Amino acid sequence: MSFKEDNLIQNLTFEFALSIINFYLDCKSQNEYILSKQILRSGTSIGANVEEAIAAQSKKDFISKLSIANKEARETKYWLKLYQSTNLVNVDVDSYLLQIESIINILTKIIKTSSENL
Repeated sequence: MSFKEDNLIQNLTFEFALSIINFYLDCKSQNEYILSKQILRSGTSIGANVEEAIAAQSKKDFISKLSIANKEARETKYWLKLYQSTNLVNVDVDSYLLQIESIINILTKIIKTSSENL
């Protein structure tokens, strides 16, 4: 992949998507298919929406795409908290929660700064 080295959110969301794919595979190997499918969708779409934002046609489009990425990140955090609370699978979600919290904070900051500069 040819990502800009200095694009932190692009790199973080791509790495997070890779880790969520592994999380999904761990869940699947433990015969958990329902919530894992949800977290696979939301967790990988964060980076996809960041990619769309990078190619935005306007500042408003950029903010809109990043807002969708932020919503997907929050949804992913919700699914992770469900896993943490229910013990459906034997997977430690703490590192995933730390990653997603960092992504949410960065996305929120970018959206806020971009909105102020409209």
